[in-house]
Amino acid sequence: MGKSTLYLLLILCAFQLSGQEIEVFGKVTDLEAGTPIDFVTVYLEGGSYATETDSEGLYRLKAPANTDIYIIFTRIGYSEAKVFVEKTKEGITRNINAQMAPKTSELGVTITESRIEDLGIIREEVEDLVYLPTASGNFESVLPSIALGVSSGTGGELSSQYNVRGGNYDENLVYVNDFEIYRPQLIRSSQQEGLSFPNIDLIRDLQFSSGGFQAKYGDKLSSVLDISYKRPEEFKATASGSLLGASAHIEGSKQIGKNKYNKFRYLVGARYKTTKYLLGSLDIEGEYLPNFTDFQTYLSYDINKSWQVGVLANYNKSVYNFTPESGQQGAGFVDFALQLLTFYEGQEKDGFTNGMTGVSLTYLPERERNPVYMKFLASSYTSQESETFDIIGEYFLQQIETNFGKDNAGEPIALLGTGAQHEFTRNLLFANVNNFQYKGGIELQSDNGSGSNHFLEWSAKYQSEYIFDKINEWERLDSAGYSIPYNGETIPLNFSYQTNNTLLSNRFTAYFQDAYSLYTGSAEWRFVAGARFSYWDLNKESFISPRFQVLYKPINNRNDLTFKLSGGVYNQSPFYREMRLEDGSLNTDLQSQKSLHLVGGLGYDFYWRSVSSKKFRLISEIYYKKMTDIVSYEIDNVRIRYSGENDANAYAAGIDVRVNGEFVPGAESWVNLSFLKTNEQLIGVEHLQRSIGDSIATPVDWVPRPTDQFMSLNMFFQDYLPMNKNFKMNLNLGISTGLPFGLKGNNKVYRNTYRYPLYQRVDIGFAYMLWDRANKEKRPNHPLRVFRKSWLSLDVLNMLQIRNIASYTWVKAINNRQFAIPNALTSRRVNLRFKVEF
Repeated sequence: MGKSTLYLLLILCAFQLSGQEIEVFGKVTDLEAGTPIDFVTVYLEGGSYATETDSEGLYRLKAPANTDIYIIFTRIGYSEAKVFVEKTKEGITRNINAQMAPKTSELGVTITESRIEDLGIIREEVEDLVYLPTASGNFESVLPSIALGVSSGTGGELSSQYNVRGGNYDENLVYVNDFEIYRPQLIRSSQQEGLSFPNIDLIRDLQFSSGGFQAKYGDKLSSVLDISYKRPEEFKATASGSLLGASAHIEGSKQIGKNKYNKFRYLVGARYKTTKYLLGSLDIEGEYLPNFTDFQTYLSYDINKSWQVGVLANYNKSVYNFTPESGQQGAGFVDFALQLLTFYEGQEKDGFTNGMTGVSLTYLPERERNPVYMKFLASSYTSQESETFDIIGEYFLQQIETNFGKDNAGEPIALLGTGAQHEFTRNLLFANVNNFQYKGGIELQSDNGSGSNHFLEWSAKYQSEYIFDKINEWERLDSAGYSIPYNGETIPLNFSYQTNNTLLSNRFTAYFQDAYSLYTGSAEWRFVAGARFSYWDLNKESFISPRFQVLYKPINNRNDLTFKLSGGVYNQSPFYREMRLEDGSLNTDLQSQKSLHLVGGLGYDFYWRSVSSKKFRLISEIYYKKMTDIVSYEIDNVRIRYSGENDANAYAAGIDVRVNGEFVPGAESWVNLSFLKTNEQLIGVEHLQRSIGDSIATPVDWVPRPTDQFMSLNMFFQDYLPMNKNFKMNLNLGISTGLPFGLKGNNKVYRNTYRYPLYQRVDIGFAYMLWDRANKEKRPNHPLRVFRKSWLSLDVLNMLQIRNIASYTWVKAINNRQFAIPNALTSRRVNLRFKVEF
């Protein structure tokens, strides 16, 4: 009885002590820039209390009363901060703000994908991303695995383009250090694609939103990729080389002047890429000579404690030369197979040269109350592009014997058609885009100690655009000595475009938004409301786009849950390519495409004890997008051919689910599953649908859009040898259902009635750390001791040797019947890479 009473008293005391708590709240900011830091882990030293800062650097934490405590602040890319708090009586609320000094860490890449506030936070060491097995060599290759609703397009592994929730690549925004990034306009195939703008060696962190994003982001229909480059504190450098290219970068800082805050920082990166080795596995044989280079620098100087100037510059050149010789492609079924043999004359020479320079001036005064910032940005983007090819292909379309019981199985048994295709192109484009922008913000803090506040942001931007486009493009089809279409009298061309377009226009945009944070006894709330204004003097269109976001997180709940509701109006004003009609002329009256978004989301952090001692994160979002005034288009490889008219309405709906965590202790992995349905209806067109075997077509209201991909499953998995963590494995898996397409030149009434086959690809990489300076005492005479670290990796690309399809070649016979012959993507290849760090 005595022991039972003692145990009861101890339990009661424990309950009583557990209620003796205080509440600590505050804001965490960058020591040098003064900007808020999100995703900072805040916890008590030696205790179980922990939380995380939100996108404005705000946190709220429970702590024991009547005792001295130490609060620890940690985040990848920053030095740990430690704050002492004297013992405080029960029920008191303490306001503790902290500043963290940035550092350039080899583990210093933090990735944040569209999260519920942005929930889907992803943290990863830079090595794991650098050594991701990829054929394109571009950072975007990882997005389908880690970002909600993202899938690669028909360009496959050679392309850096991606689709988000039923949109095409032109509907995605990309920013680097608040500068909007543009890309070439004439690229038509993934073979021509070079290096995309983001350089993984220079990235500090990024955010990705898959839809329902805030008003402070621009006027596009689908997504936002917002990248911040590093602010280095010490000298570091890397160099790497492989069978597919090479890269190098240097970074550091230097004090200039008497004051320690007068600091100059430099970040320089160079990349080279060649896909000759990969293109050698394509169906068309010939001499491939692709060369892609990219040079970037980001320089910044702290003028004083309040003012900082920065310069971002980029030079990118892509050269693609190709002399085809012959091609052998096949298509068909078990009982009927076709073979297309083609012999070529001529060559293709393409060049894309792009340059961008941006200058920013930031004002961040030191203020204890109601901090404010201002930022002035000016940038200029220039592009010179040329497509020149003159290629004749003489083809033989044959039927192949499919009966393996016959002696001639696999050999031609009938010649279905012969002919020639002559393609001639001399396309030139020059583009210049200039921007001037002012941004500002102020945090209005409450005086009642609750931690609730308003964060107001606003901006005004002017943009001028000059585009000159010279088009000279024609195609002649010949079958059995007759040009197609055949009329018996003349020799017409299949198509011929000859135009000169000059476009000079100005845009004006602005936005205002308020983010209000509210803390109650049982929950945290965040309300974001804002609107964008846009005007374009070419089509005289102006519009206002209101947007909102509501975030709710219960505090005293055993389940770590967060809920999100967001949406608004998203208008995409036309750029040059959307205005170009099928004959090459421009529709300058084209209006903006309009979309209404509604997104609901759930985030759940949970323990999976049998797998890992750390929490896993599950994120799920369900969405609906209603679109009007859509410019319809068709996709051929990566080329988007717009109709040039606001001729369609559309919708997209779906659900995305992602789970990430340490399936193997110390190595984070992701599993990403998406389901999508997106349809359209062309205005004034009665769409028909006919099932296989039916002779009568039935009318349908909606038809699939070119990006209608029902399911996509992507996984990025990491592992290592238990006895030797220097040996790592990275696996990138992608499975997605086929995209729709239709008959070339006849894809309106019976629209997108066919589909590509299932896309399946597995890339696997093995990396081994050859040297780490931390072990120099054990191996003082190591041949690689001059380096800080060195790695050797082996990648097996398309490990399962699956034949994925990039596009179809349409072959016509004299009776105008068309045959679709698939063009495959790359087959299995092995890549060897070596990297050193200084």
